[in-house]
Amino acid sequence: MEVEMFQVDAFASRLFQGNPAAVCLPDEALSARLMQQIAAENNLAETAFVTKKRDGYDLRWFTPEEEIDLCGHATLAAAHVLFRHKKVQETTLRFHTLSGVLRVTQSGERLRMLLPLREPCLCAMPEGLAVALGIAPPLAVYKAKEYLLVLENEAAVRELQPDFQRLNRIDAPGIIVTAAGGETGVDFVSRYFATHCSVPEDPVTGSAHCSLAPYWAKRLGISKLFARQLSERGGTLSCEIVNGQVALEGEAVTYLYGKIYLSAKE
Repeated sequence: MEVEMFQVDAFASRLFQGNPAAVCLPDEALSARLMQQIAAENNLAETAFVTKKRDGYDLRWFTPEEEIDLCGHATLAAAHVLFRHKKVQETTLRFHTLSGVLRVTQSGERLRMLLPLREPCLCAMPEGLAVALGIAPPLAVYKAKEYLLVLENEAAVRELQPDFQRLNRIDAPGIIVTAAGGETGVDFVSRYFATHCSVPEDPVTGSAHCSLAPYWAKRLGISKLFARQLSERGGTLSCEIVNGQVALEGEAVTYLYGKIYLSAKE
């Protein structure tokens, strides 16, 4: 059995930027165990598995350690592969996922996807988190699914040097740090840490913007925002609040194409 696989840099207009994701296109659905093994073998933050169905596509996402319920950059990568390499004729792709039906539309080189909005609420600071991040207490702490810490300025976000061993002991599905944009010329910046699933720092995190976009939209009083994730690779996104959802736009670039060879025993 052979499975086509692409590796795509998402939220990037050039190679070696943005967030790399693998996109696998099996002819039929694979077992969860096999998908997890492939994701571990790829050793990327995310591997997406796409299978055709009558009214769209099934889409599942795996880190090297576990299946997750939402991944923005791997969704963007999957849509890029279908539009550019598989030449699908639909104007809008429908992905059936653990987070419901996600839609992605192509506009020139850019892709626009609708993700669920996750409104963050004020909460207490988890014990040990400030020390693990190496920061003074933040301006505010929120939580939707992940913790969201608001820092003083862009430089504070960029210069963070977390202690990942300490961070790994924090009971949190993910940690977002953010601040208003400054020298980058965007509305806000962020970084994202997910040590619990073997992703110490994610280069560009679409799902984090499901909480970042509503927070900054309310704070800045605008519904359309431009964002920059300040990882080493970096990535740029356009965000918009649309009918209770978060629309994210970005570009993607194909890095490689190949095939996975699975023995009959698998």
